[in-house]
Amino acid sequence: MSKKTDLRLVELTAETESFAYRTPMKFGGRVVNNVVLLHVRADVETRDGRRGRGFGSMPMGNVWAWPSQQVSGEATLEAMIALGRRAVDQANGYRDMGHPLEITHDLAEAYQSAADEITAAAGLAEPMPRLARLVAASPVEAAIHDAYGKTLGANSYNLLGAEFVNRDLSTYLTGEFAGEYLDRYTSRKPKATMPLYHLVGALDPLTDEDLETRLGDGLPETLPEWIAADGLSHLKIKLNGDDLPWDVERVVSIERVAAEAQAARGCSAWCYSADFNEKCANVGYVLDFLAQVGQRSPDALRRLQYIEQPTHRDLRANPENRMHEAAKIKPVVIDESLIDFDSLLLSRELGYSGVALKACKGHSEALLMGAAAQKYAMFLCVQDLTCPGASFLHSASLSARIPTVAAIEGNGRQYCPAANRGWDQRFPAMFEISDGTLGTAVLDGPGLGF
Repeated sequence: MSKKTDLRLVELTAETESFAYRTPMKFGGRVVNNVVLLHVRADVETRDGRRGRGFGSMPMGNVWAWPSQQVSGEATLEAMIALGRRAVDQANGYRDMGHPLEITHDLAEAYQSAADEITAAAGLAEPMPRLARLVAASPVEAAIHDAYGKTLGANSYNLLGAEFVNRDLSTYLTGEFAGEYLDRYTSRKPKATMPLYHLVGALDPLTDEDLETRLGDGLPETLPEWIAADGLSHLKIKLNGDDLPWDVERVVSIERVAAEAQAARGCSAWCYSADFNEKCANVGYVLDFLAQVGQRSPDALRRLQYIEQPTHRDLRANPENRMHEAAKIKPVVIDESLIDFDSLLLSRELGYSGVALKACKGHSEALLMGAAAQKYAMFLCVQDLTCPGASFLHSASLSARIPTVAAIEGNGRQYCPAANRGWDQRFPAMFEISDGTLGTAVLDGPGLGF
C-alpha cells in the first residue's frame, strides 16, 4: 500500500544547546541544575514531490530517564546524546517511504542495538534503559511528524486518518484496534484554553520564611507570589515517597499557604496532583499518606486529582506493588513505567487506573498510548520533562489534541526561563500567564502546531 503523501526522509541534522537552571529542582531524591536540549531538523519529500522541513527539540533528561547507581550522570547524558545523534544517522540511511507513524516505528527497531553499541564502546557498567532510549530519540520523531505537516500545509494531528496512514492501529497495538486510526482518538482542533499545572518542587520555598536569599530576577520566588502572578489553579506537588511525615506535612503546608493566597485573589476552586517519583516502598505507604492527609486536611485530600508513579518503575520486577485499593480513592497513574504497550497492559493488571503521557517518550508512542488509554477508559494526563521552548509547545500541543486530557504541566518557565526566549515572543499566549490558563488555540498551525 502506498499514498502520494507518503514521506521520504531527505536529510536530518542535530545540534545541542545547554542552559543553566534558574533554581535547582529536586525530584525522586535527585537534584537537577541544568538541561541539554537536542534539536533535530528534518528535510523531507512526499511521493508526489512536495518538500518541507520540520523541527523537533527535547531535553536529554538523563537524571529522570536513566537514574543509575553504577554510571555517572555525565556518562549517561553523553550516551543519550550519542544515541540521539545515532538516531539521526539511522534516519538519514532510511530508504523506505510512508507515514511518520510507520517511519518512526521502523526506525525505533534499531535503537536498542545502537544503544548497546554506544554503552559498550564507552565501557558503561549497565545497558541504557528503554526509557532513556525513548527520550534520546524523541526529537527525531518530533521533527519527522512536524515536517510531514509542514510539507502538506496542515496540522500533523489532522493527518492521522486512513487517507494518510497505510496501517491501522492493530499494527502497533492489538487486534481490537483493527480498522481504527489515530484520528478517532485525537481532536481536529486544539482546546482553546487549558489550565497550567505549576510544579511545587521538594526544594521550592513556600513562603518568605523558606528563602535564605532572594534571586531578585523579577520572577516570583514563593508559592503565594506564583499564585498571585499567574492566577494558578493547578499545583503539582513533588513528594519524597520515603518520609511519610514530611510528605504529609508538605501537602498540609501547601494547602495552608495556597488557601490564604487563593482567598486573597477571590478564588475558591483549585486542585493538586501528587508525584512520588516511584520512591514509595508499596501501596501501604500511599494508603497511609491519603489517610493522614485526609485526617489533617480534608480540603487538601478533596483537591487531590490524582497520584503519579508512587512505586518502582519496573512493574514486571515488582508485581507485589498493586494499586487497586489506592485507585479506589484517587486515580493512580504510571509515568516512568509507561515505556510500551505491554507496560500499559501490565499496569492495568496491577491496579493502576491512569497513564501520564510524555512527548519526550516519542510523539508516535505518546499518540498510540493515548489511544490505548482512551480505549480502556483510563485516566489521562500529559506531563513534561521541564520542557522549555519548542519542547514545551510540543508537549502542550499533545495535551490540547487528546480529548480527555484536562490540563498542561509546564515547568520550564519556573526553572529554565532563559530557554523560552524567542518562543515566548512568538507565542505569548503560551508563556504569559495571568489567569492560570494557556491559550492553546494558537497551536493550530502546520506541523505540530507552532
